[in-house]
Amino acid sequence: MGKKPLNISGVLPRLAMSAELGPPRSECGVGALMVWAGKLWAITYVSHKANSGVGTGLYVIDEDLTMTRHPASQVGTYTNRFVHWETNRMIIGPHIVDAHGDVRTIESLLDVRLCGTMQHLTDPANKVYMLGMEGEFFELDVNTLEATFLFDLVAELGVPSHEYAHFKAGYTNYGRVVVANNSYDERDFSGVENAGRLAEWDGKTWTILERAPFVEVTGRGTFSGTIFATGWDKASAILMVYTDQDKRWRKYRLPKASHTFDHMWQTEWPRIREVEHERFLMDCHGMFYELSPWAYDNHVWGIRPISTHLWVMSDFCSYRGLLVLGSDNASAHHGANHLAGEPQSGLWLGKTDDLWQFGKPSGWGGPWWEAQVEPDVPSDPYLMTGFDKKVLHLTHAADETVRFRVEVDFLGNGSWRTYGHFDVPAGGYEHHEFLNGYSAHWLRVTANRRCVATAYLTYT
Repeated sequence: MGKKPLNISGVLPRLAMSAELGPPRSECGVGALMVWAGKLWAITYVSHKANSGVGTGLYVIDEDLTMTRHPASQVGTYTNRFVHWETNRMIIGPHIVDAHGDVRTIESLLDVRLCGTMQHLTDPANKVYMLGMEGEFFELDVNTLEATFLFDLVAELGVPSHEYAHFKAGYTNYGRVVVANNSYDERDFSGVENAGRLAEWDGKTWTILERAPFVEVTGRGTFSGTIFATGWDKASAILMVYTDQDKRWRKYRLPKASHTFDHMWQTEWPRIREVEHERFLMDCHGMFYELSPWAYDNHVWGIRPISTHLWVMSDFCSYRGLLVLGSDNASAHHGANHLAGEPQSGLWLGKTDDLWQFGKPSGWGGPWWEAQVEPDVPSDPYLMTGFDKKVLHLTHAADETVRFRVEVDFLGNGSWRTYGHFDVPAGGYEHHEFLNGYSAHWLRVTANRRCVATAYLTYT
Protein backbone atom coordinates (compact mmCIF):
# COMPACT_ATOMS: atom_id res chain seq x y z
CA MET A 1 0.00 0.00 0.00
CA GLY A 2 1.57 3.27 -1.09
CA LYS A 3 1.92 6.24 1.18
CA LYS A 4 -1.14 8.49 1.19
CA PRO A 5 -0.49 11.89 -0.38
CA LEU A 6 -0.30 14.81 2.03
CA ASN A 7 -3.67 16.56 2.10
CA ILE A 8 -4.02 19.91 3.87
CA SER A 9 -7.61 21.19 3.85
CA GLY A 10 -8.16 19.79 0.37
CA VAL A 11 -4.82 20.90 -1.07
CA LEU A 12 -2.32 18.24 -2.17
CA PRO A 13 1.12 19.88 -2.43
CA ARG A 14 2.32 17.20 -4.83
CA LEU A 15 -0.29 18.34 -7.37
CA ALA A 16 1.14 21.85 -7.54
CA MET A 17 2.27 23.03 -10.96
CA SER A 18 5.24 25.35 -11.07
CA ALA A 19 7.35 27.20 -13.59
CA GLU A 20 11.11 27.27 -13.54
CA LEU A 21 12.85 30.49 -12.61
CA GLY A 22 13.11 31.74 -16.16
CA PRO A 23 13.41 34.26 -17.63
CA PRO A 24 10.73 35.16 -18.45
CA ARG A 25 9.24 35.02 -14.97
CA SER A 26 5.50 35.44 -15.07
CA GLU A 27 2.89 33.04 -13.71
CA CYS A 28 1.68 29.46 -13.81
CA GLY A 29 -2.10 29.46 -13.57
CA VAL A 30 -4.25 26.38 -14.05
CA GLY A 31 -6.01 27.45 -17.22
CA ALA A 32 -8.29 24.50 -17.89
CA LEU A 33 -9.33 21.23 -16.26
CA MET A 34 -11.01 18.41 -18.18
CA VAL A 35 -11.71 14.76 -17.42
CA TRP A 36 -10.99 12.60 -20.46
CA ALA A 37 -9.88 9.05 -21.28
CA GLY A 38 -9.93 8.05 -17.62
CA LYS A 39 -7.69 10.89 -16.45
CA LEU A 40 -7.87 14.46 -15.21
CA TRP A 41 -6.11 16.76 -17.67
CA ALA A 42 -4.82 20.19 -16.69
CA ILE A 43 -3.18 22.87 -18.78
CA THR A 44 -1.48 25.98 -17.46
CA TYR A 45 -1.20 29.53 -18.68
CA VAL A 46 1.61 32.05 -18.49
CA SER A 47 1.42 35.78 -19.21
CA HIS A 48 3.71 35.66 -22.20
CA LYS A 49 3.71 34.01 -25.59
CA ALA A 50 4.52 30.37 -26.28
CA ASN A 51 8.06 29.09 -26.76
CA SER A 52 9.49 31.84 -24.58
CA GLY A 53 9.05 30.35 -21.13
CA VAL A 54 10.22 27.46 -19.03
CA GLY A 55 8.21 24.81 -17.23
CA THR A 56 4.40 24.57 -17.18
CA GLY A 57 2.23 23.05 -19.89
CA LEU A 58 -0.02 19.99 -20.16
CA TYR A 59 -0.41 17.65 -17.17
CA VAL A 60 -2.20 14.35 -16.62
CA ILE A 61 -3.49 13.19 -13.21
CA ASP A 62 -4.60 9.60 -12.60
CA GLU A 63 -7.08 8.16 -10.11
CA ASP A 64 -4.29 7.71 -7.53
CA LEU A 65 -3.69 11.47 -7.80
CA THR A 66 -0.28 11.02 -9.37
CA MET A 67 0.56 13.84 -11.77
CA THR A 68 2.88 13.73 -14.80
CA ARG A 69 3.77 16.38 -17.36
CA HIS A 70 2.75 15.11 -20.77
CA PRO A 71 5.53 14.69 -23.40
CA ALA A 72 3.50 16.81 -25.85
CA SER A 73 3.36 19.68 -23.36
CA GLN A 74 3.83 23.21 -24.67
CA VAL A 75 4.42 26.45 -22.80
CA GLY A 76 1.83 29.13 -23.52
CA THR A 77 -1.30 30.93 -22.41
CA TYR A 78 -4.00 28.30 -22.82
CA THR A 79 -7.38 28.22 -21.06
CA ASN A 80 -9.70 26.66 -23.65
CA ARG A 81 -11.34 23.27 -23.23
CA PHE A 82 -14.00 21.59 -25.36
CA VAL A 83 -15.23 18.11 -26.27
CA HIS A 84 -15.83 17.54 -29.98
CA TRP A 85 -18.33 14.71 -29.70
CA GLU A 86 -18.58 14.14 -33.44
CA THR A 87 -14.99 12.82 -33.51
CA ASN A 88 -14.85 11.84 -29.83
CA ARG A 89 -11.91 14.11 -29.10
CA MET A 90 -11.07 16.61 -26.40
CA ILE A 91 -9.51 19.95 -27.30
CA ILE A 92 -7.45 21.52 -24.52
CA GLY A 93 -5.08 24.36 -25.29
CA PRO A 94 -3.37 23.66 -28.63
CA HIS A 95 -3.82 19.91 -28.16
CA ILE A 96 -6.39 17.42 -29.45
CA VAL A 97 -6.71 14.23 -27.39
CA ASP A 98 -8.51 11.14 -28.70
CA ALA A 99 -10.47 8.58 -26.67
CA HIS A 100 -7.29 6.57 -26.01
CA GLY A 101 -5.41 9.57 -24.61
CA ASP A 102 -3.21 10.04 -27.68
CA VAL A 103 -2.27 13.69 -28.21
CA ARG A 104 -1.86 15.74 -31.40
CA THR A 105 -0.75 19.38 -31.35
CA ILE A 106 -2.02 22.25 -33.49
CA GLU A 107 1.36 23.69 -34.40
CA SER A 108 -0.01 26.78 -36.17
CA LEU A 109 -1.80 27.97 -33.01
CA LEU A 110 1.01 27.48 -30.47
CA ASP A 111 1.72 31.21 -30.30
CA VAL A 112 -1.96 32.18 -29.95
CA ARG A 113 -3.11 32.72 -26.37
CA LEU A 114 -6.08 30.40 -26.77
CA CYS A 115 -9.01 31.17 -24.48
CA GLY A 116 -12.01 29.55 -26.14
CA THR A 117 -13.09 26.70 -28.39
CA MET A 118 -16.61 26.78 -29.81
CA GLN A 119 -18.91 24.64 -31.92
CA HIS A 120 -18.97 25.50 -35.62
CA LEU A 121 -22.13 27.09 -37.01
CA THR A 122 -22.32 25.27 -40.36
CA ASP A 123 -19.93 22.28 -40.19
CA PRO A 124 -19.89 21.08 -36.57
CA ALA A 125 -18.93 17.54 -37.59
CA ASN A 126 -15.54 18.63 -38.90
CA LYS A 127 -14.72 22.10 -37.61
CA VAL A 128 -14.65 24.28 -34.51
CA TYR A 129 -13.91 27.94 -33.82
CA MET A 130 -10.83 28.96 -31.80
CA LEU A 131 -10.60 32.29 -29.96
CA GLY A 132 -7.39 34.03 -28.90
CA MET A 133 -7.00 36.54 -26.08
CA GLU A 134 -5.97 39.27 -28.49
CA GLY A 135 -9.19 38.78 -30.45
CA GLU A 136 -7.95 36.34 -33.08
CA PHE A 137 -10.85 34.24 -34.34
CA PHE A 138 -10.04 31.05 -36.28
CA GLU A 139 -11.82 28.18 -37.92
CA LEU A 140 -10.09 24.85 -37.22
CA ASP A 141 -10.49 21.58 -39.11
CA VAL A 142 -10.30 18.99 -36.33
CA ASN A 143 -9.14 16.28 -38.74
CA THR A 144 -6.38 18.05 -40.65
CA LEU A 145 -5.64 20.57 -37.84
CA GLU A 146 -5.60 23.33 -40.46
CA ALA A 147 -6.49 26.69 -38.91
CA THR A 148 -8.01 29.47 -41.01
CA PHE A 149 -8.00 33.05 -39.70
CA LEU A 150 -11.46 34.63 -39.90
CA PHE A 151 -11.56 37.82 -37.82
CA ASP A 152 -9.58 40.31 -35.82
CA LEU A 153 -12.24 40.96 -33.20
CA VAL A 154 -10.42 43.99 -31.83
CA ALA A 155 -11.10 45.73 -35.14
CA GLU A 156 -14.43 43.99 -35.77
CA LEU A 157 -15.91 44.99 -32.40
CA GLY A 158 -14.25 48.38 -32.08
CA VAL A 159 -12.14 47.65 -29.01
CA PRO A 160 -9.97 50.80 -28.58
CA SER A 161 -6.65 50.20 -30.30
CA HIS A 162 -4.67 51.48 -27.33
CA GLU A 163 -6.57 49.18 -24.98
CA TYR A 164 -5.20 45.79 -24.02
CA ALA A 165 -7.60 43.27 -25.58
CA HIS A 166 -8.36 40.47 -23.14
CA PHE A 167 -10.85 38.03 -24.65
CA LYS A 168 -11.84 35.32 -22.17
CA ALA A 169 -14.48 32.94 -23.51
CA GLY A 170 -16.74 31.96 -26.37
CA TYR A 171 -19.78 29.74 -26.85
CA THR A 172 -22.01 28.64 -29.73
CA ASN A 173 -25.72 27.84 -29.59
CA TYR A 174 -29.03 28.76 -31.20
CA GLY A 175 -27.37 29.92 -34.41
CA ARG A 176 -25.03 32.39 -32.74
CA VAL A 177 -21.42 32.52 -31.55
CA VAL A 178 -21.05 34.64 -28.40
CA VAL A 179 -17.67 36.01 -27.26
CA ALA A 180 -16.53 37.88 -24.14
CA ASN A 181 -13.75 40.47 -23.73
CA ASN A 182 -13.01 41.89 -20.27
CA SER A 183 -10.79 44.91 -21.03
CA TYR A 184 -11.16 47.25 -18.03
CA ASP A 185 -8.97 49.75 -16.23
CA GLU A 186 -9.09 53.35 -14.95
CA ARG A 187 -10.36 54.67 -18.28
CA ASP A 188 -13.37 52.37 -18.10
CA PHE A 189 -14.00 53.05 -14.42
CA SER A 190 -13.97 56.81 -15.00
CA GLY A 191 -16.29 56.53 -18.00
CA VAL A 192 -13.80 57.83 -20.56
CA GLU A 193 -14.40 54.71 -22.63
CA ASN A 194 -15.99 51.27 -22.56
CA ALA A 195 -13.53 48.73 -23.93
CA GLY A 196 -15.16 45.51 -22.69
CA ARG A 197 -17.46 43.59 -25.00
CA LEU A 198 -20.12 40.92 -25.07
CA ALA A 199 -20.89 40.24 -28.73
CA GLU A 200 -22.52 37.66 -30.96
CA TRP A 201 -22.08 36.52 -34.56
CA ASP A 202 -24.77 34.81 -36.67
CA GLY A 203 -22.33 33.72 -39.37
CA LYS A 204 -22.80 36.98 -41.25
CA THR A 205 -22.77 39.95 -38.91
CA TRP A 206 -21.21 40.73 -35.53
CA THR A 207 -23.51 42.48 -33.04
CA ILE A 208 -22.29 44.12 -29.82
CA LEU A 209 -24.60 43.18 -26.96
CA GLU A 210 -22.86 44.99 -24.09
CA ARG A 211 -19.99 47.49 -23.91
CA ALA A 212 -18.72 46.25 -20.57
CA PRO A 213 -16.14 43.70 -19.42
CA PHE A 214 -17.34 40.09 -19.69
CA VAL A 215 -15.45 36.98 -18.64
CA GLU A 216 -17.61 33.92 -19.29
CA VAL A 217 -20.27 32.73 -21.71
CA THR A 218 -21.66 29.20 -21.73
CA GLY A 219 -24.78 27.06 -21.68
CA ARG A 220 -25.94 23.46 -21.76
CA GLY A 221 -26.61 22.94 -25.43
CA THR A 222 -30.29 22.80 -26.35
CA PHE A 223 -31.12 21.15 -23.03
CA SER A 224 -32.60 24.20 -21.36
CA GLY A 225 -32.99 26.97 -23.94
CA THR A 226 -30.52 29.36 -22.32
CA ILE A 227 -27.11 30.99 -22.68
CA PHE A 228 -25.40 32.63 -19.69
CA ALA A 229 -22.71 35.32 -19.67
CA THR A 230 -21.06 37.00 -16.69
CA GLY A 231 -19.22 40.30 -16.38
CA TRP A 232 -19.33 43.56 -14.46
CA ASP A 233 -19.28 47.32 -14.60
CA LYS A 234 -18.66 50.02 -11.99
CA ALA A 235 -22.03 49.45 -10.36
CA SER A 236 -22.16 45.66 -9.93
CA ALA A 237 -21.48 42.22 -11.30
CA ILE A 238 -23.67 41.33 -14.30
CA LEU A 239 -25.42 38.16 -15.43
CA MET A 240 -26.76 38.21 -19.00
CA VAL A 241 -29.25 35.47 -19.92
CA TYR A 242 -30.42 34.57 -23.41
CA THR A 243 -33.67 32.62 -23.64
CA ASP A 244 -34.31 30.95 -26.96
CA GLN A 245 -38.05 30.76 -26.39
CA ASP A 246 -38.38 34.51 -26.97
CA LYS A 247 -34.97 35.06 -28.68
CA ARG A 248 -34.01 37.71 -26.14
CA TRP A 249 -31.17 38.69 -23.80
CA ARG A 250 -31.98 39.93 -20.28
CA LYS A 251 -29.64 41.67 -17.86
CA TYR A 252 -29.52 40.84 -14.16
CA ARG A 253 -27.23 42.43 -11.59
CA LEU A 254 -25.40 40.69 -8.74
CA PRO A 255 -23.33 41.92 -5.79
CA LYS A 256 -19.56 42.12 -6.00
CA ALA A 257 -17.97 40.04 -3.28
CA SER A 258 -14.84 42.18 -3.56
CA HIS A 259 -13.47 45.07 -5.60
CA THR A 260 -10.21 43.14 -5.95
CA PHE A 261 -11.72 41.65 -9.10
CA ASP A 262 -12.31 45.05 -10.74
CA HIS A 263 -9.54 44.82 -13.33
CA MET A 264 -9.16 42.71 -16.45
CA TRP A 265 -6.03 41.00 -15.09
CA GLN A 266 -7.69 40.12 -11.79
CA THR A 267 -10.65 38.30 -13.32
CA GLU A 268 -8.81 35.35 -14.83
CA TRP A 269 -11.46 33.05 -16.31
CA PRO A 270 -14.20 32.82 -13.67
CA ARG A 271 -16.31 29.94 -14.96
CA ILE A 272 -19.80 28.54 -15.04
CA ARG A 273 -19.51 24.75 -14.89
CA GLU A 274 -21.74 21.72 -14.43
CA VAL A 275 -20.14 19.96 -11.47
CA GLU A 276 -23.22 18.15 -10.23
CA HIS A 277 -25.55 16.45 -12.68
CA GLU A 278 -27.57 18.99 -14.68
CA ARG A 279 -26.77 21.81 -12.26
CA PHE A 280 -24.47 24.78 -12.70
CA LEU A 281 -21.95 26.16 -10.26
CA MET A 282 -21.17 29.80 -11.09
CA ASP A 283 -18.07 31.69 -9.97
CA CYS A 284 -18.73 35.40 -10.44
CA HIS A 285 -16.68 38.29 -9.05
CA GLY A 286 -15.47 36.45 -5.97
CA MET A 287 -18.67 34.57 -5.14
CA PHE A 288 -19.93 31.07 -5.85
CA TYR A 289 -23.60 30.64 -6.78
CA GLU A 290 -26.03 27.85 -7.52
CA LEU A 291 -27.45 28.40 -11.00
CA SER A 292 -30.17 26.44 -12.73
CA PRO A 293 -29.79 26.07 -16.52
CA TRP A 294 -33.54 26.57 -16.87
CA ALA A 295 -35.37 29.86 -17.38
CA TYR A 296 -39.03 29.29 -16.64
CA ASP A 297 -41.38 31.80 -18.24
CA ASN A 298 -38.20 33.30 -19.77
CA HIS A 299 -36.89 34.35 -16.35
CA VAL A 300 -34.17 32.99 -14.10
CA TRP A 301 -34.89 32.97 -10.43
CA GLY A 302 -33.14 30.11 -8.63
CA ILE A 303 -29.82 31.91 -8.20
CA ARG A 304 -28.49 31.47 -4.67
CA PRO A 305 -25.13 32.66 -3.30
CA ILE A 306 -22.98 29.95 -1.71
CA SER A 307 -19.79 31.57 -0.46
CA THR A 308 -17.14 34.19 -1.12
CA HIS A 309 -13.47 33.71 -1.95
CA LEU A 310 -10.37 35.64 -3.01
CA TRP A 311 -8.93 33.02 -5.35
CA VAL A 312 -8.03 33.58 -8.96
CA MET A 313 -10.11 30.54 -9.90
CA SER A 314 -9.32 29.65 -13.48
CA ASP A 315 -11.36 26.47 -13.82
CA PHE A 316 -13.10 23.74 -11.85
CA CYS A 317 -14.69 20.38 -12.62
CA SER A 318 -15.79 17.04 -11.18
CA TYR A 319 -13.37 14.11 -11.08
CA ARG A 320 -14.11 10.70 -9.55
CA GLY A 321 -16.72 12.20 -7.23
CA LEU A 322 -14.46 15.09 -6.21
CA LEU A 323 -14.82 18.78 -6.90
CA VAL A 324 -11.48 20.04 -8.28
CA LEU A 325 -10.66 23.75 -8.20
CA GLY A 326 -7.74 25.10 -10.22
CA SER A 327 -6.04 28.33 -9.19
CA ASP A 328 -3.38 30.88 -9.98
CA ASN A 329 -1.54 31.25 -6.69
CA ALA A 330 1.76 33.09 -7.11
CA SER A 331 3.30 35.13 -9.89
CA ALA A 332 6.66 36.85 -10.13
CA HIS A 333 4.98 39.21 -12.61
CA HIS A 334 8.12 39.54 -14.69
CA GLY A 335 10.12 40.63 -11.67
CA ALA A 336 7.66 43.24 -10.41
CA ASN A 337 6.71 41.03 -7.44
CA HIS A 338 9.80 40.75 -5.25
CA LEU A 339 8.03 38.56 -2.71
CA ALA A 340 7.13 35.65 -5.01
CA GLY A 341 10.17 33.63 -5.98
CA GLU A 342 8.62 30.78 -7.97
CA PRO A 343 5.48 30.93 -10.10
CA GLN A 344 3.26 28.09 -8.93
CA SER A 345 -0.35 27.09 -8.51
CA GLY A 346 -2.17 24.22 -6.87
CA LEU A 347 -5.37 22.24 -7.00
CA TRP A 348 -8.02 21.99 -4.29
CA LEU A 349 -9.99 18.74 -4.00
CA GLY A 350 -13.11 18.23 -1.94
CA LYS A 351 -16.90 17.96 -2.15
CA THR A 352 -19.22 20.53 -3.65
CA ASP A 353 -20.90 20.88 -0.26
CA ASP A 354 -17.56 22.02 1.19
CA LEU A 355 -18.01 25.33 -0.59
CA TRP A 356 -20.58 26.33 2.05
CA GLN A 357 -17.70 26.36 4.55
CA PHE A 358 -15.91 29.12 2.65
CA GLY A 359 -16.61 32.81 3.34
CA LYS A 360 -20.22 33.68 4.10
CA PRO A 361 -22.05 35.42 1.22
CA SER A 362 -21.71 39.19 1.40
CA GLY A 363 -21.01 42.00 -1.00
CA TRP A 364 -22.07 45.31 -2.44
CA GLY A 365 -23.32 46.83 -5.64
CA GLY A 366 -26.47 48.14 -7.15
CA PRO A 367 -28.44 48.87 -10.25
CA TRP A 368 -27.23 52.51 -10.42
CA TRP A 369 -23.92 54.21 -9.73
CA GLU A 370 -24.23 57.89 -10.68
CA ALA A 371 -26.32 56.76 -13.61
CA GLN A 372 -28.42 58.91 -15.92
CA VAL A 373 -31.96 57.67 -15.28
CA GLU A 374 -35.22 58.51 -16.96
CA PRO A 375 -38.51 59.05 -15.13
CA ASP A 376 -40.51 55.89 -14.39
CA VAL A 377 -38.01 53.63 -16.18
CA PRO A 378 -37.07 50.80 -13.78
CA SER A 379 -33.51 49.68 -13.18
CA ASP A 380 -32.16 46.23 -13.98
CA PRO A 381 -33.16 43.56 -11.44
CA TYR A 382 -30.62 43.24 -8.62
CA LEU A 383 -30.19 39.99 -6.66
CA MET A 384 -31.55 40.11 -3.13
CA THR A 385 -31.93 36.52 -1.95
CA GLY A 386 -29.43 34.57 0.13
CA PHE A 387 -27.88 37.43 2.13
CA ASP A 388 -28.36 38.37 5.77
CA LYS A 389 -28.36 42.10 6.51
CA LYS A 390 -29.27 44.48 3.70
CA VAL A 391 -29.01 48.26 3.40
CA LEU A 392 -30.13 50.38 0.44
CA HIS A 393 -28.41 53.74 -0.21
CA LEU A 394 -30.14 56.40 -2.35
CA THR A 395 -28.84 59.75 -3.61
CA HIS A 396 -29.16 61.97 -6.68
CA ALA A 397 -27.89 65.18 -8.28
CA ALA A 398 -31.23 66.84 -9.10
CA ASP A 399 -32.02 70.32 -7.73
CA GLU A 400 -35.36 69.15 -6.33
CA THR A 401 -36.77 66.20 -4.42
CA VAL A 402 -36.75 62.85 -6.18
CA ARG A 403 -39.13 60.08 -5.19
CA PHE A 404 -37.69 56.60 -5.58
CA ARG A 405 -39.97 53.60 -5.83
CA VAL A 406 -38.46 50.30 -4.65
CA GLU A 407 -40.05 47.14 -6.03
CA VAL A 408 -39.40 43.49 -5.27
CA ASP A 409 -39.98 40.29 -7.19
CA PHE A 410 -40.35 37.54 -4.62
CA LEU A 411 -41.53 34.93 -7.14
CA GLY A 412 -38.68 35.55 -9.55
CA ASN A 413 -40.87 35.62 -12.65
CA GLY A 414 -41.04 39.36 -13.23
CA SER A 415 -44.12 39.93 -11.06
CA TRP A 416 -43.00 43.17 -9.41
CA ARG A 417 -44.67 44.57 -6.28
CA THR A 418 -44.07 47.92 -4.62
CA TYR A 419 -42.04 47.65 -1.43
CA GLY A 420 -41.98 51.36 -0.61
CA HIS A 421 -41.35 54.95 -1.68
CA PHE A 422 -38.44 57.09 -0.53
CA ASP A 423 -38.24 60.87 -0.98
CA VAL A 424 -34.71 62.21 -1.25
CA PRO A 425 -34.36 66.03 -1.18
CA ALA A 426 -32.10 68.01 -3.51
CA GLY A 427 -28.50 67.15 -2.78
CA GLY A 428 -29.70 64.72 -0.17
CA TYR A 429 -29.14 61.12 0.83
CA GLU A 430 -31.34 58.46 2.37
CA HIS A 431 -30.74 54.89 3.39
CA HIS A 432 -33.06 52.06 4.26
CA GLU A 433 -32.29 49.05 6.42
CA PHE A 434 -34.33 46.00 5.52
CA LEU A 435 -35.58 43.91 8.42
CA ASN A 436 -33.40 40.95 9.35
CA GLY A 437 -34.57 37.95 7.39
CA TYR A 438 -36.40 39.98 4.77
CA SER A 439 -35.66 38.80 1.25
CA ALA A 440 -36.98 38.54 -2.27
CA HIS A 441 -35.35 37.17 -5.40
CA TRP A 442 -34.89 40.54 -7.07
CA LEU A 443 -35.11 44.25 -6.31
CA ARG A 444 -35.38 47.18 -8.69
CA VAL A 445 -35.63 50.97 -8.36
CA THR A 446 -37.49 53.69 -10.29
CA ALA A 447 -37.14 57.48 -10.03
CA ASN A 448 -40.01 59.88 -10.69
CA ARG A 449 -37.89 62.40 -12.60
CA ARG A 450 -34.89 62.54 -14.91
CA CYS A 451 -31.68 62.79 -12.90
CA VAL A 452 -28.27 61.33 -12.16
CA ALA A 453 -28.96 58.85 -9.41
CA THR A 454 -27.31 56.18 -7.29
CA ALA A 455 -29.09 53.16 -5.84
CA TYR A 456 -26.57 50.95 -4.10
CA LEU A 457 -26.91 48.03 -1.69
CA THR A 458 -24.58 46.65 0.94
CA TYR A 459 -25.09 43.06 2.07
CA THR A 460 -23.32 41.95 5.25
